[in-house]
Amino acid sequence: MFKREKGTSFFNMLIVLMMVGSLFAIAFKIYPPYLDHVTIKAVVEGVANDYDELRKPVAAIKGNIYTRLNINQVTLPDQNALSIVNNKGVLLFDLQYEVRLPMFFNVDAVVKFSESYEAVIP
Repeated sequence: MFKREKGTSFFNMLIVLMMVGSLFAIAFKIYPPYLDHVTIKAVVEGVANDYDELRKPVAAIKGNIYTRLNINQVTLPDQNALSIVNNKGVLLFDLQYEVRLPMFFNVDAVVKFSESYEAVIP
């Protein structure tokens, strides 16, 4: 009798493509802060595991971290994002910051990062 065609309609396919496109647009906007955080995390971990670096004063360690970040073309959002405290022979590295990203019109996304490291001064 009548054969009915199977498959998706043009409008259903258009809606799916719009949703996938929106997800890709959001992913491309959020990706750079995560990439920067991977670099920041690697620099702080590298300093925390470097015994020669740990023998230096806290101000020198912090300055060397900022120099390494500058070499990698990465900056922390504010000066209070990284704190280093000497607690009786143990250095505590506390890295906490957030990045605000404009998404669409008046909608922003906030990405928060929080890391803590301990290193024993040799």
